Amino acid sequence: MLSETSTATVRATLPAVGAAIGDIADLFYRKLFDAHPELLRDLFNRGNQASGTQRRALAGSIAAFATQLVEHPGTRPDAMLGRIANKHASLGITAPQYAIVHTHLFAAIAEVLGDAVTPEVAAAWDEVYWLMANALIAIEERLYAQQGVLAGDVWREWTVVSRTEDTAAVATFRLAPADGSPAPAFRPGQYVSVQVELPDGARQIRQYSLTGAPGGGPRSISVKRVQDGDGPDGEVSAHLHARLREGDRLRVSAPYGDLVLDDSGAPLLLASAGIGCTPVLSMLEHLAAEGHPAPVTVVHGDRSPADHALRTDHAALTAKLPDAAAHFWYEDPEPGHPAGRTGLVDLSGLPVAPGTRAYLCGPLPFMRAVRSQLLDKGVAAADIHYEVFGPDMWLAQD
Repeated sequence: MLSETSTATVRATLPAVGAAIGDIADLFYRKLFDAHPELLRDLFNRGNQASGTQRRALAGSIAAFATQLVEHPGTRPDAMLGRIANKHASLGITAPQYAIVHTHLFAAIAEVLGDAVTPEVAAAWDEVYWLMANALIAIEERLYAQQGVLAGDVWREWTVVSRTEDTAAVATFRLAPADGSPAPAFRPGQYVSVQVELPDGARQIRQYSLTGAPGGGPRSISVKRVQDGDGPDGEVSAHLHARLREGDRLRVSAPYGDLVLDDSGAPLLLASAGIGCTPVLSMLEHLAAEGHPAPVTVVHGDRSPADHALRTDHAALTAKLPDAAAHFWYEDPEPGHPAGRTGLVDLSGLPVAPGTRAYLCGPLPFMRAVRSQLLDKGVAAADIHYEVFGPDMWLAQD
């Protein structure tokens, strides 16, 4: 909890800091990478840095955390912190790195805000930073302990067992630990980080959801090749598509991620778009194996049936459940596709059972639209969970 003195100072300065937080984040990253170029080369996503999405996500999370401290001092934004901590754990972030961030972030704050940063203001925002940083460090330590690894020691060598071309833009790689040990258990909906060495020597990292059963056997990831117009520079996905073949080795992290089923037995709605179907497939496989008895509504939107990765699995796993139905929307459907399922996902005609828990994964505009429709149907906001591929821009755009 923020001290009483700092609360007053942060409340008074939050409008000014909030107005400048984008400039602060931009300068922070420039200072950080000037001092530590290896972080941009081997840790941070260069595509997200180039597009500015990482800077906007950082600004949004800091502003949201500070606002929570002053407006709701008895609570903490655990959902946001958990999402960030899981991402950090999958990257192998450790506690000493927070001190490095602190140095360059506060240098940026002082430079952008100038004389407005009095000793009292600096002390108050220092308290905000360390409240957030120490909360993340504590969560990350628990996440490392749950995987039975030392802090940051999340990387292992895996072997590509097989490769399948699912669509023109999506390939699925089946992986097994290179040393023959059992694969670590994961919860349906979680992801791994994958690190590859690119031609310029950079060791870039991306996250991919795990598909398949959560037992100790091989794992699968499905990788969409990101092209111009689809988002940040897809240098890692292009590298994997062009170079990764059966028998090759890949550096893969332990599994993390907070978009996981709670196994409460409640009715479920699993909504995805594009490659966002991958965590949903893992959930469906788990539900089918457990014989989930409650209703399950599966919703997916895509450009066309040919672009719908793992479409056959999506439908077949849904069909294994005793009370489930799949509804697929396509912007460019094949002949015979229901007219009511053409275009963007529209839940207005779908019944949603009372007590439904919803899990969403896909582009942010899709998830915002689906969330709004679910709220209109009476689904509690606390029961709507989401996963963002890349920086979490939800807070940054609120």
